[in-house]
Amino acid sequence: MQAKGNENLQNAPGRQGYRYISLITGLFVAVLLISNIASTKIVQIWKFTFDGGTILFPLSYIFGDILTEVYGYKTGRKVIWTGFMSAVLMSATLGIIGLIKPAAGWELQDAYMKILGQTPRIVAASLIAYFAGEFSNSFILAKMKILTGGKYLWTRTISSTIVGQALDTALFVIVAFAGLYNFNLVFLIIISNYIFKVGFEIVLTPATYQVVKFLKSREKTDHYDTNTNFSPFRFFD
Repeated sequence: MQAKGNENLQNAPGRQGYRYISLITGLFVAVLLISNIASTKIVQIWKFTFDGGTILFPLSYIFGDILTEVYGYKTGRKVIWTGFMSAVLMSATLGIIGLIKPAAGWELQDAYMKILGQTPRIVAASLIAYFAGEFSNSFILAKMKILTGGKYLWTRTISSTIVGQALDTALFVIVAFAGLYNFNLVFLIIISNYIFKVGFEIVLTPATYQVVKFLKSREKTDHYDTNTNFSPFRFFD
């Protein structure tokens, strides 16, 4: 069954519901939150220098591609906002805990602040970058799906990632690390992150094809956003 624009699906959310949307949403949010904390460490693998969250975070774009391709932009928008609010809650919680006086005998306050104390800035950077990157990724994929008539999925996933990750990577690294590290290191992190993330998407394209095929078959849907309002702020639409 194919859904175009605002057509009602027999198994649309609000009626029977999709079978796998909760699982995808949970994994998407988990990837986002874990990446935010892992980003407090700068790592080096071979000649690539990047924040630790880069190892996992590209999966969020693959989930974003899958959400938009199978369920449509509006469903993807709700999941993106769910991740956004979850990250805000995590940041606020860690920040408040960091401000509370530690118990007598607990001597890890400095360690907590050095790692998790950076998290509010990391999350602020992540949210700004996430908002720009995820929504541009979803928008481009949805528009290209219409232009290609649903063919050539790889062109949509890779093209949307090239743009989305460019915005995401540059904004995140600048907001998170500018002033903490010298310009050369910040620039190196941006380039390394971007190459790794786009390369990650390309390498996993065959797996993305299989997941999309599986979900379309099981969910009985293949959404085209022909009449969709693409404003990122229509969460309750």
